[in-house]
Amino acid sequence: MARSGMARLGFARRLASAERCLIGTWVKIPALEPIEILADAGFDYIVIDQEHAPLTFEFAYQATVVAQGAGLSVVVRVPDRSGSHLQRLLDAGVDGVLVPRVTTVDEASTAVRQMLFSPRGDRGLGTTSRAGRWGGLDRDEYLRFGDEEVLRAVQLEDRGSIEDAEAILDIDGLNGVFLGMGDLTLSTGLPQSDPSLQKLTDFLLSAAQARDIPVGTAVGTAAQAREAADRGFRYVMVSNDTSLLRSAATSVVADFL
Repeated sequence: MARSGMARLGFARRLASAERCLIGTWVKIPALEPIEILADAGFDYIVIDQEHAPLTFEFAYQATVVAQGAGLSVVVRVPDRSGSHLQRLLDAGVDGVLVPRVTTVDEASTAVRQMLFSPRGDRGLGTTSRAGRWGGLDRDEYLRFGDEEVLRAVQLEDRGSIEDAEAILDIDGLNGVFLGMGDLTLSTGLPQSDPSLQKLTDFLLSAAQARDIPVGTAVGTAAQAREAADRGFRYVMVSNDTSLLRSAATSVVADFL
């Protein structure tokens, strides 16, 4: 987080200016050491996962401070689409928010409005929060950064929402989407390789590219991340801290035995 008066590159602008796909991973372990390790490893960003891990707001706040200090951008996947967590996370100075389980244009519009300041949205003014450097950041810069540089992304993970992607992508203030392939395969009962799901993926990528809106997704390996980048995804989450630890630990034991 920049000191008062110093410019900081927000994740939305970082995505817009990046010459390559940005690589991140999910954080599920409620400890700060893994975050420093991920920064040292060279990840561009982390996604604090409050949907599928027991991570509190207090931890998300602390993790944001540590991660940003180590050079990582911080996105938080909130627990649900209710909007109850958005204000405090934005006040904590996160670089972006990912709202899961968005299924309709109305749900997406509501989520985005809660992350935009008036008159475009409903986000409350919090200049005395960390995002405003506790009152030390110029008010106009606080408002500009919040509206122009914070990533406001919705997670599309069912057929209907992806088929409505053009209407969702046209929502004022939406500046990111995320393809949840795991739940898409679950809800459709189809494997990821199914031609209809691949067609949906291409449709989403094409519609987003036409609007210069970055699309992200999650994969398990570096090879899959390279494939996603080549396909047009502009940010990708590779594995997660728990799985990376499990894989390394399992490999050590297997090599020994």
